[in-house]
Amino acid sequence: MARVSVSIGSNIDREHHVRACLDALTASFGELLVSRVYESEPVGFEDGRNFYNLVAAFESDWSVGDLQAWCKRVERVNGRHPGSPKFSPRTLDIDLLTVDDLVGEHDGVILPRGEILHHAFVLLPLAELLPDTHHPVAGRSYAELWAEFNAGDQRLWPVTLNWASRR
Repeated sequence: MARVSVSIGSNIDREHHVRACLDALTASFGELLVSRVYESEPVGFEDGRNFYNLVAAFESDWSVGDLQAWCKRVERVNGRHPGSPKFSPRTLDIDLLTVDDLVGEHDGVILPRGEILHHAFVLLPLAELLPDTHHPVAGRSYAELWAEFNAGDQRLWPVTLNWASRR
């Protein structure tokens, strides 16, 4: 079994789609570790709707390709259109961040995901959830990477979202 981490984001009907994603993850993979939910200003988007972002981790024996296909399928079920522009509002965005310590291209997916080291809305929840886990390329813990991260104008703040009797 491999530890898988995914980032989850939404800026359309945010609470509904984040909960739907967490429900789908639990139904497919069982017990989840889940970071706090952060609201963040959009990075690179012309539409100014804020996002909800978080990270979830779970154990799986699925291939990287099967995990990626699952993510895209759940996005589609939640109203995300595959051909939509990259920087446009979205109901749900699920990205594979890591699968254990795999590095490089696996089933067409580059691991670890590059956004980990560049976006506060990915690194902060990851550092909170798995602080002592080391980035497979940088070789430093996520807590160390966050402590040295320069967020610049990437503003984010924790929000309360109730899900499955958890906050």
